[in-house]
Amino acid sequence: MELTQDKLRTCLRIAFGSAAGLLIAKMMNWNFGVFFTVYPMLLLGMVPVLNRFVALQFIGSSLLTSLEIMILPGILNHWPPAFIVVVFCLFLGRFFLMAKGPLMLFGASGCVSLSIMLHFSSYAHFDLAEMASLNITASLLSVALAYIAYTFLPHQAAPVARALPTKSANMIRHQALLGGIIATLSFIVFQTVDLVDSLSAQVATVLVLFPMSFVGASQSGRQRCIGTLLGCALGLLTQLFLYSYYHNLLLLTLSFWLCAMVFARWHVKEGVPGIGFAGLTTVGILFGQYVSPEHDLVYSALYRMSSMTIAILLTLCCVYLVHKVLNLFPSTRHQILG
Repeated sequence: MELTQDKLRTCLRIAFGSAAGLLIAKMMNWNFGVFFTVYPMLLLGMVPVLNRFVALQFIGSSLLTSLEIMILPGILNHWPPAFIVVVFCLFLGRFFLMAKGPLMLFGASGCVSLSIMLHFSSYAHFDLAEMASLNITASLLSVALAYIAYTFLPHQAAPVARALPTKSANMIRHQALLGGIIATLSFIVFQTVDLVDSLSAQVATVLVLFPMSFVGASQSGRQRCIGTLLGCALGLLTQLFLYSYYHNLLLLTLSFWLCAMVFARWHVKEGVPGIGFAGLTTVGILFGQYVSPEHDLVYSALYRMSSMTIAILLTLCCVYLVHKVLNLFPSTRHQILG
């Protein structure tokens, strides 16, 4: 696909938003830097336009998720069966919104932020209040950076809206239940096993569900594996270039901007979230969450190559089984209207 002026501007907006988020988070010494790098990627990479409705969806999703994560773990941590049921309902509601279409960004961003925050909340050394406040801060900052990016790099031609496919009520139920069940299974696994350094794997198990079908998840899983491996490889190459200067904030930000540009270009040429977007979110997680003056990203990148691949393979096995079970019932059978 040809890289038009508008597509180049999209690349620059994504790279600017995520790099600016990284720079501000590091300058302010905020924890949970993944929020500040990945959220601008979601907002600028998944949505073709920015308007009040989009901004309100994104901020509203962040506020709701922060409220949930402040209340639920404290009340239900000592009652795991009830916690699992509530988490299933939360994911089910978000995937239902994604399946319906108009509020897809609200559901998608909510799924990502909820899975990240549930992952962190299972460890006592993470402060839930700090995490919730930084989640909201990152959301507001991402919207502000997106408006700045669109102000200086506006569309030259009016973007063409994607037509939403017509779905039967059965298919909407199928997609919502498929996403809700698998996301809940992922939650159970990451709550049960000590995988504090497996954020990429945790997020990958949710992102591969966004096509909301077995065929789509299989393709998404393959693309995410490739994208993550390439993202980790580029991260390691960047670490080699920076050598012992990874604590230099200017060099770190410029290096991240270049990495983001590489995968943003790949993403816009694909036209849909695929290998490019997987690589984009991978470098966002690596630079945002794991690089600090005390730690480089070598171990994190190598660990993610294996953990994410295993997580995706297991997720796809579960998607296949749940897909087959749901297709046994007429009320949840997967079918698209003509």
